[in-house]
Amino acid sequence: MVKASLNDYRQSPRKVRLVANLVKGKQADTAIALLSFTVKEAAASIKKLIESGVANAKNNFNIESADLYIKDIQVNPGLVMKRSMPRARGSAYQIKKRTSHIDLILDVKVKKEKAKKEKKVQTTKK
Repeated sequence: MVKASLNDYRQSPRKVRLVANLVKGKQADTAIALLSFTVKEAAASIKKLIESGVANAKNNFNIESADLYIKDIQVNPGLVMKRSMPRARGSAYQIKKRTSHIDLILDVKVKKEKAKKEKKVQTTKK
């Protein structure tokens, strides 16, 4: 299991979740290709985060990108910056500039054939 995170991304979590739900459960290579053609602004940052997670897996654990899939991607609210906009008669209107924390978990997809062989080996040893 490989983790990567992006903190205080300057876009609201509601908008980022639209893109995150698009790639949840997909192969890492497929997700990167899909995000290359996605028009949403958050797609570029999530693509960069997935590429970072794949690089972490390759450098730290010697796992190839073809074996990885997106096990979980969570978008949580981050810091909310409060600003004000001038309004009529000297009043002010509050603007909330929201940020997001994105947490990514990549995992290795075990082939069904390998899993069956391992299960047979375990049962024969008993």
